[in-house]
Amino acid sequence: MKSTNRTLNELLVSLFENVMDMEEKAVITEEFKDITNNDMHIMEAIGIEEPRKMSDIAKRRSVTVGTLTTNMNSLEDKGYIIRERSKTDKRVVLVTLTEKGRKAFYHHRDFHKKMIHSLVKDLDESEMKVLIKSLTNIDQFFKTR
Repeated sequence: MKSTNRTLNELLVSLFENVMDMEEKAVITEEFKDITNNDMHIMEAIGIEEPRKMSDIAKRRSVTVGTLTTNMNSLEDKGYIIRERSKTDKRVVLVTLTEKGRKAFYHHRDFHKKMIHSLVKDLDESEMKVLIKSLTNIDQFFKTR
């Protein structure tokens, strides 16, 4: 019989691989075949509220503004985003999703909603607390490495 640690490790590795594979298959459809999962996550970081600063998006994605600029060039060329200089501070670049970008954003969000529903549908409140605590511990582990 496998040890608990080995079982947990195999589950975590499998979950990570499955989430990445499923997200790519679910999100990168015929309609959105010109973008990547990374592009989708950048659009998620931009959000649908008010325009977001490039520096804030880079921080949310844990990348440099220079790295983000390369992705933004591609997303802008494909019609998913618009970049504009701030009217109050010309050094600041603000990014908003176009209608096409908003459509991709909602498509991606729907995948995540279905994934979360699948995860929690059979859990009671005490199990939810344990799940949240466990996932928080995993998240903290990765953030401190």
